[in-house]
Amino acid sequence: MTTQTSVAVRPLEIDRSHSEVAFQVRHLLSRVRGRFADFSGTIRFDSARPENSHVKVVVKAASIDTAEPDRDKHLRSADFFDVEKFPTLAFKSTAVAPRSDNRYDVVGDLTIHGVTRQVTLPASFLGSMQDPWGNEKFGFEAELALNRKDFGLLWNAALETGGFLVGDEVKVMLSVQAK
Repeated sequence: MTTQTSVAVRPLEIDRSHSEVAFQVRHLLSRVRGRFADFSGTIRFDSARPENSHVKVVVKAASIDTAEPDRDKHLRSADFFDVEKFPTLAFKSTAVAPRSDNRYDVVGDLTIHGVTRQVTLPASFLGSMQDPWGNEKFGFEAELALNRKDFGLLWNAALETGGFLVGDEVKVMLSVQAK
């Protein structure tokens, strides 16, 4: 089947089993990668009039997974996400504007660690297809870089050789299939 580029407006639910909220951040000399396993959201996408589109995503902070249990425990603590006090990360769009074919700037309020900032999420609509069971699926991808300190994630450790243990820039990658 071919991918469609024109989509009727309807509320779409993010299919968590076929989507990913991932990130990477510098740690010493390499990059640590991780993901959030528990998230949900809705997308109302109007390809003909993108300004009518809307996105809302909620991520459970405690679902952070970097494949290292001790690091994940530290990330859940008050040093970083403080999941007891701030259990969710959230994004709610305020505007959507076309950039080029199937590419959009999704402007919205991102809340992390109790701090809300406006961000612009460059997003791509990958198209829609029917799965083998006749269900229509829609694909989206987005990627942006954030400064973790802008959201109150300040913990770090100075290194004897200079510099710090954890980088400030966090690259966030979203791969979403919605139904």
